[in-house]
Amino acid sequence: MKRLLCLLAAASLALPAAAQTEYHFSPVNQANIATAASYWNPIVAYVSEKSGVKLSLKLGRTSADTTSFVLAQEVEFAFTNHLFSPEREQLGWKVFGRRNTPPLHGQVVVAADSPITDISQLEGKEVGFPGPEAFIAYKTSYAQLLQRHISVRTVFGGNMDGAFAQLFSGKVAAVGANSQLVEGYARREGKQFRVLWTSEPYHDLALMVSPKVPERDAQAVAKAFIGMAQDPRGREILASGAKLMGLPADAVFIASDGREYAAYRRFYQSAPATLR
Repeated sequence: MKRLLCLLAAASLALPAAAQTEYHFSPVNQANIATAASYWNPIVAYVSEKSGVKLSLKLGRTSADTTSFVLAQEVEFAFTNHLFSPEREQLGWKVFGRRNTPPLHGQVVVAADSPITDISQLEGKEVGFPGPEAFIAYKTSYAQLLQRHISVRTVFGGNMDGAFAQLFSGKVAAVGANSQLVEGYARREGKQFRVLWTSEPYHDLALMVSPKVPERDAQAVAKAFIGMAQDPRGREILASGAKLMGLPADAVFIASDGREYAAYRRFYQSAPATLR
């Protein structure tokens, strides 16, 4: 029995640290929970296998809920653009990658058959947004409304799909949106939009790691995400996910040191205090 216990103890010590630790990964909700989970679960499983670092997906009911996990230090990896304000950059999260999709734009959109043809016509109307944390869809578009002194009644849909559903059901007159998700929803659902306003370009969301993750584990996870593009199985998983989300077929992960996110930081330098 003593010999067996010694062998078990030795085996435990021999296991790499990554195999003994499970980290949580929280991507911002860009679609309903079922669609988001279907997109991310195969990616997370692949990265866990290739890196030897166990990741588990942690999604909140809304994008704000998911970001609250990050702010409460309940997760160690994230796919987000909610951490570039001066206050949140002090948390120490680092960018290690991003998705190589075309630049994103904040937009204010209506249904293609809407009688509204100019953003000024939204005065006094209900406008939908995914949630208060959504940088592209809410902060950039709402800042534009404030700048133009257009007063609207804000309605949060929980995620972009929820906001679009409110638009096409007639609950809201317009939606503050992410251009990538407008295009994806149009492809998936066969809906048509009219764009009233478009922001400057921003890069897609960033893959980020908490400062509490050991460097070895952080590098292994980064290598696995970025390596998906060179591996046939990884490319197949990404292509399948892109089709599900309405993304470009070649939407893969590439390395980033975070410098591409300067436009986000510039936004916060002049943003209204309520949006910082």
